[in-house]
Order: sequence, then C-alpha cells, then structure tokens
Amino acid sequence: MSVQYTITLSDAEDKALAYVAASQQDWIDNAVHERCRIAIEEIVAAEVQRKLAANETISGSKADIVMAALIKSAAQRNTETATASI
Repeated sequence: MSVQYTITLSDAEDKALAYVAASQQDWIDNAVHERCRIAIEEIVAAEVQRKLAANETISGSKADIVMAALIKSAAQRNTETATASI
C-alpha cells in the first residue's frame, strides 16, 4: 500500500521554492522521503533496543520492523502531553 499527499503553495511560496530548488517537486519529494528515512531509523533503533531488553527475536526488514512496532503517532503523543500538562 502507498499513500499520496498533495500540498498547495501560494504563488509566492512556489516562486521562493524555485529560487532554492532546481525542481520544486523533487525538493518536496526529497525532503519528505529523507524525514521518513530518519523516522524509520529512529523507530528501528528503539524497537531493536526494546526487543533486546525483552530477549525477543529481531527479524525482518526495516519496513517490517516499523510496520510491526507498536508506536504512537506524533498527534497521539502531543495529545497525551497536552492532557498531562492540564
């Protein structure tokens, strides 16, 4: 499965992005993919540490590990933090 996202830039934002990027679409794609790569590395590292501490088997690809990990989204974590600080 894959997910597609669409963004809308104002004319000024598009012009500004063109100033710093040879291709706006390539820059956007690269930025998102790189942030996803970093998040995957963070999730895999945390899951490997959790499994080692629990003496569990570590198997599968990074994608498999991420998909099997019981993680909370940033929105869930933000809600918990906001609720806890009230």
